[in-house]
Amino acid sequence: MGQLVQGIWHDVWYDTGKSGGSFERSTAGFRNWITEDGSAGPSGIGNFKAETDRYHLYVSYACPWAHRTMIFRQIKGLAEHISFDVVHPDMLTDGWAFATDFAGATGDRQFGLPFVRDIYLRTDPKISGRVTVPVLWDKHQNTIVSNESSEIIRMFNSAFNGLTGNDLDFYPAALQTDIEPINQRIYNTFNNGVYRCGFATTQAAYDAAVMPLFETLGWLENHLASNRYLMGDQLTEADWRLFPTLARFDCVYHLHFKCNRKRIIDYPNLWAYTRELYQYDGISDTVNMQHIIRHYHYSHDTINPNRIIPINPILDWHQPHGRGD
Repeated sequence: MGQLVQGIWHDVWYDTGKSGGSFERSTAGFRNWITEDGSAGPSGIGNFKAETDRYHLYVSYACPWAHRTMIFRQIKGLAEHISFDVVHPDMLTDGWAFATDFAGATGDRQFGLPFVRDIYLRTDPKISGRVTVPVLWDKHQNTIVSNESSEIIRMFNSAFNGLTGNDLDFYPAALQTDIEPINQRIYNTFNNGVYRCGFATTQAAYDAAVMPLFETLGWLENHLASNRYLMGDQLTEADWRLFPTLARFDCVYHLHFKCNRKRIIDYPNLWAYTRELYQYDGISDTVNMQHIIRHYHYSHDTINPNRIIPINPILDWHQPHGRGD
């Protein structure tokens, strides 16, 4: 996971020495907003109108943040309107790459570029910052719209409804004030918490991350004993933000990131909930365990320097979940 400095690539890992051994995630650098008519969105910047075949999504099957956007592209019926490419699962000295020698990796079908950093450089040849996925690209203006997954899924949730006729609302106004604290807890202690455990370089930093993580898993297990979804009976973005981390937990985070007190399959309610979301129409197509397992164990040489790929548990995702229709 390198970075660009004034347009020059530097293969450097996160500097945990400045944070007492704790992993600190950098903020996204592109925060433009697509709206139905092209008017200014929450970012205050307009001129990004929802149109068919105007936008292109760059993702990794391995990355949980990119996975969010793939889920919303699927459940909001955007596959015919927003094209996409998938990077290679190996993220090595050149960062995310467009090599095609792994099943499911598409290459860059927009420009034929070798690395994701080249997409960033097309927007700004002197850019500085981390090169991450997802990346939402505007084909008309030849620029990155956004690389912030939480905002991309909200654009996908509503901006294209007039084109798709898909009015499913996963961020309804009546639930937004209830969704936000759930999102924050899950992000801080679980979505990002697994990384804070895995990338910690001191015992104290690891301990500070791992205990809240399992407290949140315990809270989720209890909550789901009497609620079908995080917001009761209504499926919302909070569930879809949680799912990518759940889906990766037993095969990656439990072992690779030392989150090993319990597995998701050890929580009956949480495991049934995870299977239900996996079995939701089209979602299994967004889950590629070959990319997920390969990426984490092969790319993080600070954790797994010999790049040995473990055999991993066999999970029955299609087992009936018993959670209503």
